[in-house]
Amino acid sequence: MNKRGRIILMKIAQVIDHLIQYERGEIEVKKFGSQKEAGKLIKLGHDTDRDKILYGQSHLDDQCTGIVTTCWPSVEVIRKTHQYGANLIICHEAMFWNHGDHTTWLKENHNETFAEKKRLLDQYKIVVRRDHDHLHSGIPASESPDGWADGIFYGYAQELGWTKYMQNFSGIPLYFDFPAGTTARNIAQHLIAKLHLNGCRIEGDLDTPVRKAIIPLHNLGDANEIINLINQEKIDCVLTMEMIDFTLAEYIRDSNMLGLNKAIVQIGHFNTEEAGMHYMQKWLPEAIKNTEIPVNFIQSGDMYHFIAES
Repeated sequence: MNKRGRIILMKIAQVIDHLIQYERGEIEVKKFGSQKEAGKLIKLGHDTDRDKILYGQSHLDDQCTGIVTTCWPSVEVIRKTHQYGANLIICHEAMFWNHGDHTTWLKENHNETFAEKKRLLDQYKIVVRRDHDHLHSGIPASESPDGWADGIFYGYAQELGWTKYMQNFSGIPLYFDFPAGTTARNIAQHLIAKLHLNGCRIEGDLDTPVRKAIIPLHNLGDANEIINLINQEKIDCVLTMEMIDFTLAEYIRDSNMLGLNKAIVQIGHFNTEEAGMHYMQKWLPEAIKNTEIPVNFIQSGDMYHFIAES
């Protein structure tokens, strides 16, 4: 509402433009490009391969009635968005199960799930904008030496109360120095409680003392680089987003069996990054220069259920 008491109306396209202007918009090539050009800063355009309108292009000139932030725009998130009366979803991950959110292959194969999800979006006239590269490029952060911090992982630390333990602000690999007495079990319990999760996977001794922890780059197989980093930096705990049964996991198991104080605490990729989208709810009104448009966070939810034998 402005000084005269009038509600400030904004088109969905204007909301998105303000968001992009608020974020840093420059990113190191090493994060999403060639390692040979590591350290080189590139400017992001308004859209990237990831950051774009995933759905609802024809509704960009509609007045924004409300915004939902989430990690992944699942069917349930879409339904709840409509219940909130919102018509813009800002998500971090792709919507239709592939890099680039390509849909031709789904249409050609008459995919039933795609058709039903699309029908909901059409029925509710919802626009879905993915905010990935811009959000990782940085949001204003007073604690950071250069005034910018990776919007996802800074938000993760904010939601967990861990900013005082952060050793860097530019994203992954992200380092934490925890106080004496912290264990892998403590960290796991804190993650479950704060992020409203169903459980957590731990590899190694549950009571492994943790002083130095790291969120590494994606662990999708080849782990030579992260294993070398763990060894050189004397990392106690890896807060990995993905975990598979070979390479890094094998290394941590052997290290633990040799008494070398190593553990993995893993909650999943979306569960980790969703914390940053929750934090976005707090700063988004400032970013879009409008405090009247309702902003809500909807947790896309822990996709894992855990059954343990008693």
